[in-house]
Amino acid sequence: MLKKLIYVIPKENHSEKEIKELLLAHSEVKFVSLVGIDLSGNDTDERIPMQIFLDDIDGFSKGAIQTDGSSVVLPGIATLNNAKLDMLADLDCNWYVDYNLENIDPETELPIGTLKIPCVLLHDKIAVDSRSILKRSVESFKSTVLDLFKENPSALNSFDFKYEDIDKLTLTSATELEFWVKTPDDQADIEELSTSQVLKEQYWSKTKGSVRTALEQTLLLMEKYGFEPEMGHKEVGGVKAQIGEAGSLTHIMEQLEIDWKFSDALQCADNELFIRNLVKETFRLNGLDVNFLAKPVHDVAGSGEHTHIGIAVKLKNGKRVNLFNSNKEHFMSTLGYASVMGILKNYEVINPFVSSTNDSLRRLKVGFEAPICIVTSLGHSVDVPSRNRSILLALIRDLDNPLATRFELRAPCPHTNTYLALSTLFMGMLDGISYAIENNKSEDDLLKELSKAPGDDSSYLEKDRAYRSEEDVFEYYTEDQRAEYFGKAPKTVFENVTALDKYPDKLEVLKSHGVFTDSVINSFRMAITSRWVTEINNRLLHNYADEIRKCKMIHVAEKALDLDLANWEKVSDLRHLLMKDTYSKTSLFTKINEATNAENYEELSALQIELDMKVEELRFCYSNYTKNLLDI
Repeated sequence: MLKKLIYVIPKENHSEKEIKELLLAHSEVKFVSLVGIDLSGNDTDERIPMQIFLDDIDGFSKGAIQTDGSSVVLPGIATLNNAKLDMLADLDCNWYVDYNLENIDPETELPIGTLKIPCVLLHDKIAVDSRSILKRSVESFKSTVLDLFKENPSALNSFDFKYEDIDKLTLTSATELEFWVKTPDDQADIEELSTSQVLKEQYWSKTKGSVRTALEQTLLLMEKYGFEPEMGHKEVGGVKAQIGEAGSLTHIMEQLEIDWKFSDALQCADNELFIRNLVKETFRLNGLDVNFLAKPVHDVAGSGEHTHIGIAVKLKNGKRVNLFNSNKEHFMSTLGYASVMGILKNYEVINPFVSSTNDSLRRLKVGFEAPICIVTSLGHSVDVPSRNRSILLALIRDLDNPLATRFELRAPCPHTNTYLALSTLFMGMLDGISYAIENNKSEDDLLKELSKAPGDDSSYLEKDRAYRSEEDVFEYYTEDQRAEYFGKAPKTVFENVTALDKYPDKLEVLKSHGVFTDSVINSFRMAITSRWVTEINNRLLHNYADEIRKCKMIHVAEKALDLDLANWEKVSDLRHLLMKDTYSKTSLFTKINEATNAENYEELSALQIELDMKVEELRFCYSNYTKNLLDI
């Protein structure tokens, strides 16, 4: 049955004639959905009857469809008194068909499909969506770098071609999708999960039952869509499932990862969005829940989404050249060094677009192979590629494959808006490349500057900072040293977003060439701040309240020892500190509510940090209390 379906309409086949012929031959595709991406990375999903699209294909490419902008995340732009958005179909990307396997067309006996068409969101004729920002970033990067090559021929001295030989420049990207899968309503013990993680009992182990079936189905579907999956496997998190009375597996709690081939930057982001929905639906059809949260389980590995970036040129003779790879005895080319320097120097204003939720920042903690410092690693020697997993920006090299040289940003998570994250990364790279080319810097010059110690003079990077370490930054440096050398990591969304005010010169890097505008940056700031406040008050406090109430006195009074009573007193004091108001004392919960109502976000940020610390202390104290009891 599935062999009869169409899965993709490539961008090369978007003429009106080809589209009509294909869709008329596949009447099971009954709807069209224009997919716009707001500033939070949410995608629009509507159902337009196919006949309306076939009757006016040209109109769809000119903005025939409109939507209410107040229903998407564009605060300060699409306001209640000016909310209309025009949706303009993007012809220059692949279109995919999303099938509902639970709704079979009685005429064709095939699942009903919806053609998903990425689109631009126009407000007052200005593109304001995340896809458009990435498009502007890519176009600005390409045109500026090509102009730099043309005006500075020596910039290509490291390569065996000249500016006149270039056909086109390409920005390549890829993401890796990690996620947790479980049977609905089942909860695994956190200590069991943590122990299994430390013992590495799940990493790369065999998938079984419905998890194996769903994973295999997902990879096969990805092949049909042309995503070229490379691997699906278990990640480090999870516990062994149990066998139920019917012989099926229950209490499933596993962490998986799926990888697929790179593509150009915009297509990469589009592919990730579609694959994420494909994963969720495929696992759901197998009776499994999928969770894309960055840190869904306390004290257990979170889910990352490492983002890979590279630059290549296609020459007029058909040859492809990786512009990060060096023909000399160097880790990478001048463009490679300059790109990593540009990202690291400007990362304070890139970070809000990469880690914009409470969950994403909770993942970035010592001990979980998640980065907490603005630092890179190149390798101890050119002959031995680095595999340092404690740094933010990793240089990936394959000595036998020059085309494989690229950077891996390790901070993103499955809820990172990849469109905006890539946009900021490319603008940071462009800043570094412009510095290197305009100042005629060599590989040796840039390597020396990138490897500087704190306090060393520097033309581009900040004097008091270090940017490279070949050591495990979690173990080799103290917490104070990490903050001094590589910058202090934000603990809350508010701390992260204030970097947009604290570093105006770096913010100008994102705004150059009109890629990010003041209105877009302000809208993004409003969006993530509102989400941060809402999550704290409507989700975080609620979840913590449930957890606090479960920390009950369970000892038998006549059998309790003095230590048991002392342990319980610590637990009881923390429970009251967190949740219980008295005439003389106000609980942390109430203080948070008051700070929210007063819109005192600086105080709210400080209270959130205190709240997390006290809940962590409560977990520790309650664990000690229960472990010392013989009779419960």
